[in-house]
Amino acid sequence: MSGPRAKPRPRPAQDTTGDVVRWAAFSCVLVPVVLLWYGTSLAGTAGTALGLAAVTAVCRYLLRRSERGRAQGTRHGTRHAAPHRTPHRAPRGAGRGGGRHTRGTTPVD
Repeated sequence: MSGPRAKPRPRPAQDTTGDVVRWAAFSCVLVPVVLLWYGTSLAGTAGTALGLAAVTAVCRYLLRRSERGRAQGTRHGTRHAAPHRTPHRAPRGAGRGGGRHTRGTTPVD
């Protein structure tokens, strides 16, 4: 006899941005240590560490910003607003390049 089944617990949403930032921070520490281990100068290692930290900070900012934008878009029911469509007219004589053009210079069978 089977009893009532318990509802499966919902899994918490994965924090992919947090994972990326943690790996980037780990790299910001690991790379300078490896560079020092292989004999790179202290100044070169410090410059590399600062560069990696700056790139990590910018990436973290952009990832968090995209998450906020995605959350705001889905909260309002639409992901993206429909683009405003206006009639587009090409200037006179500027064709779109499609179709067959017979202006009397090409014989047509």
